[in-house]
Amino acid sequence: MEKIPSPCIGINPIKLKDSSFLQGLLKEIKNSLGVQTKIITVLNDIEFAYHEGRGQYYSTRILEELNRLTPDKYLRVLAITDKDLFIPILTYVYGEAQLDGRAAIISTNRLMPQNRSPKELMKFSSRIIKEALHELGHTFGLTHCRDKRCIMHYCRTLREVDEKQTKFCFFCETLLMDKLK
Repeated sequence: MEKIPSPCIGINPIKLKDSSFLQGLLKEIKNSLGVQTKIITVLNDIEFAYHEGRGQYYSTRILEELNRLTPDKYLRVLAITDKDLFIPILTYVYGEAQLDGRAAIISTNRLMPQNRSPKELMKFSSRIIKEALHELGHTFGLTHCRDKRCIMHYCRTLREVDEKQTKFCFFCETLLMDKLK
């Protein structure tokens, strides 16, 4: 039986066309949260969550399956897909998480820049890190923050995502560290 470092956050890529950012993401999550990370497979496919009328995937349904299927030995699970996600009250979401729960998901679909220059690809990697940390923050009970620089600030546009920092403000970090103890 494989030994899992405890606590550990499982990262579940789901049929990504480009996974070149994964190792950097695992490192950033580990550095930011102080928790081990590991690539795992809980879900191989999310077609069960496809909504034909919208042409998108219902992220809440995916979270339910992630939560149900993730082994207890994992502290949290973060799924990453390149499929377009939605919740019924919004046109799309960059990601979603169970508040104070175990499961989160992000999509790279709307984070990718039109121009794939080296500078824009660096922005893409930064966006993925920000959205992953944001959604994982929700799983630890953090809500949206008013500080526009904080990773927990709610962003409606890519410009807002690009403008926030890749870290938690003092208040959110204090709450997070209390949860991680």
